[in-house]
Amino acid sequence: MKTIGLIGGMSWESSLEYYRIINETAKELLGELHSAKSIMYTFDFDEIEILQRERKWKELSERVTEIALKLENAGADMIIICTNTTHIVADEVQKNISIPLIHIADSTAKKIIESSMKKVGLLGTKFTMEEAFYKDRLAEKYGLDVIIPKEKDCQINHDIIYKELVL
Repeated sequence: MKTIGLIGGMSWESSLEYYRIINETAKELLGELHSAKSIMYTFDFDEIEILQRERKWKELSERVTEIALKLENAGADMIIICTNTTHIVADEVQKNISIPLIHIADSTAKKIIESSMKKVGLLGTKFTMEEAFYKDRLAEKYGLDVIIPKEKDCQINHDIIYKELVL
């Protein structure tokens, strides 16, 4: 079994879901007493939210890369970022580590393709919906037609995530 390096805390609720699903999958595949081998680092989301809001992507990339390297040095065989939005820096992080970073858009695309869908709606934070890192990856790498809400609806969805779900 390989060891998964989890970068969490963006928000902790999202991290909880990743941890739960990964361990339920290990149990399902390997048997009742099994769980995934993992190492998790949890950011203080308040610090990350400020970087996101101020669009300080370079600083965010540096912080996430630093943690990815720590997880790699601690024995992780792969890295997972436990949130969609922080994948905005995933390609930059991958350039600076020697183990694979499992990109959520790739995993999502594989499930979409398995379901024989060609057109999908993308909901998330404004960054996830409006920046290129997610929707363009789905479109260019997998040929999917990605639809996002109108600007007003993107803001409503963004506000629900930051003002309700992560609280």
